[in-house]
Amino acid sequence: MNDPFWSWIFLSAAALAAGAVNAVAGGGTLLTFPSLLAVMSPVSANATSTFALFPGSLASGLGYRKELALCRPHLIRLLPPSLLGGLIGSLLVTRLPERVFASAVPWLLLGASILLALQRPIARYLGSHPHDKPTSRTVAVVIFFQLLVGIYGGYFGAGIGILMLSSLAFMGIPDIHQMNAVKSILAAAMNGITLVIFFLSGAIVWKYALVMGVAGMVGGYTGARVARRIKPDYIRVFVVLVGFAVAFYSWFGRK
Repeated sequence: MNDPFWSWIFLSAAALAAGAVNAVAGGGTLLTFPSLLAVMSPVSANATSTFALFPGSLASGLGYRKELALCRPHLIRLLPPSLLGGLIGSLLVTRLPERVFASAVPWLLLGASILLALQRPIARYLGSHPHDKPTSRTVAVVIFFQLLVGIYGGYFGAGIGILMLSSLAFMGIPDIHQMNAVKSILAAAMNGITLVIFFLSGAIVWKYALVMGVAGMVGGYTGARVARRIKPDYIRVFVVLVGFAVAFYSWFGRK
């Protein structure tokens, strides 16, 4: 990885694959973040990975325009805690000593891998257990939970989608497409405010971020086009295994 040319090729391939994986199964961060660790510090890898995958997240949200029109009240409730949480999480990454984030990397990767592994069981449960109109207490709990998700999203972010889906089900949203619409916009909001902080702190490595951003968009478009031909379970298993492998390597391989 000493040759910048091969670094760009390797990281572009990772971003291309991550964009496609996000379109098919989710979990693209588990491909871009470990790849970036090979050429930069953990904080810079986190910031650059967030930038690379942000366009795909935003495009996904825009693709749900019709569903979003039916979910405006939920967005009004949940956008503020998402933005505040993303701000807090990104400030924690950039203001705390880098060794704090570096020591958390194995746990973050492991947690994200477990979330991705549980995505299908949780989705099946949510689909078979629709919830009625929420009480004010339920709404308050979901708003507070969204703040916590925002903090995690600003700090690292892999797996925020399934966390949000699990809580949005309690908001009385009638179908999974509307939940995905709200989830996509909230994720884009978290990542957007996070990128502002990363930009101001100088954590993004632009020579890789710009190329990876383009590759991620191409991967996302390609993944969406071929999604029906690929069984998401196979992609999900692969990404989960990558996440576990990198987590264990972070614990033992760098001792």
